[in-house]
Amino acid sequence: MADATEDVELDFAADEQERARRSAVIRHPMASFFHLFFRVVAIVVYLLCEWISKNFASCFVLIIALLSFDFWSVKNVTGRLLVGLRWWNHIDEDGKSLWVFEAKKVRQCCVNSGTETEERIFWLGLIICPIIWTFFFFTSLFSLKPEWSGSEPVTTIAGP
Repeated sequence: MADATEDVELDFAADEQERARRSAVIRHPMASFFHLFFRVVAIVVYLLCEWISKNFASCFVLIIALLSFDFWSVKNVTGRLLVGLRWWNHIDEDGKSLWVFEAKKVRQCCVNSGTETEERIFWLGLIICPIIWTFFFFTSLFSLKPEWSGSEPVTTIAGP
């Protein structure tokens, strides 16, 4: 035990080196890329939908497919690799369907867990994209574009 008058040296260098290593390295670049890829492409398709196709249904199906790929990748791949999330459905002895959710401990340093940079990529992508979609919802709601309402304008043909 150290005496009250004795100087004690604290070694924070190892903690700082570990923190710098975790924040600087991206261990799962493909997972980080695809976490943002499907979300950003869905937003870009929404913005450029009139140039891609004049048919509202085809654009709608394409956006829903991209967001479905995004949901699958977040649930099964990027959530686990980047931030340590895991969930699945379990049926107990009584036949009840239970959803089991697991998350890594905050300070747990696992081999497969992502770095701080990857955690920021994951959570910012998960938060910012729905905010953008909410903005798009309100702008389209208040702009009332007739071409996106699903009805074609009525045209009359003048007779001779």
